[in-house]
Amino acid sequence: MLKHLNDKPGYAARTVIIGAGGFVGKAIADRLKADGANVVALTRHEADLLAPDGAARLAAQLRPGDAVVAAAARAPCKDLAMFAENVTMMGAMLTALSGVALSHVVNISSDAVFADAPLPLTEDTPTAPGTYHGAMHLLREVAFAMEIKAPLAILRPSLLYGAADPHNGYGPNRFRRLANAGEDIALFGEGEERRDHVLIDDLAELASRVLRHRSQGTLNVATGAVHSFKSVAEQVVAAAPHKVAIAGRPRVGPMPHNGYRPFAIDACRAAFPDFVYTPLADGIAKVQRESVGAR
Repeated sequence: MLKHLNDKPGYAARTVIIGAGGFVGKAIADRLKADGANVVALTRHEADLLAPDGAARLAAQLRPGDAVVAAAARAPCKDLAMFAENVTMMGAMLTALSGVALSHVVNISSDAVFADAPLPLTEDTPTAPGTYHGAMHLLREVAFAMEIKAPLAILRPSLLYGAADPHNGYGPNRFRRLANAGEDIALFGEGEERRDHVLIDDLAELASRVLRHRSQGTLNVATGAVHSFKSVAEQVVAAAPHKVAIAGRPRVGPMPHNGYRPFAIDACRAAFPDFVYTPLADGIAKVQRESVGAR
């Protein structure tokens, strides 16, 4: 749940985005700039968090009163080596941030901190990650809560999609690229598992609201609607220039998340009553237009 600390919404004098070169960080930076916010966009060129002087270089970029968005990570975190790199990056961030009197900190986490459950996940669902990625983000949540003295907000997005996604993960991002290239889409099994897919613009919008309200607490970023991967593929093909085939293939290993991972979004509605998530079909169509326009 979120608690808004600003009586009147407004950005801090400066908002520092750590990881502004990444998919999430850049989307948030662009959204804030569109509002006229004073954004300091930091990439690894300004502060390489894996370098021995990473903490010092980041600290040199910070000023008292800054709001900070921590969006830098090696993601998705797939193995022990990547986990260790993320711990190093986290340590550099926290060393730098804890030495400055900040006004607000927003940590970008992930829904991977949760285990699977048959009922919709909420902000109060116990965390129990079963992957390196989830464990990494949970460690960040705990460490930020322990070390950061400023008001702290934690955002936990579900599966994100958008034209600038660099990971090409299974789902809207990979399906769109295949369809745009005229290649058929291969599903795991029959694509029957159902997940919640969030347009990157919606995460950026919620981050901007959290910053303007100087919100404190935790918020899951999920639409509350689940779609099968087969349905996602069909919607992608409907928006694509090539009407490629969609075919299932034998599944290797167990179905992720037992085939069902729903979210309750009551906390988001309570915090931002006028906010409405982008329906999946509309989001897929928007991303397709952006993808074509970027060529």
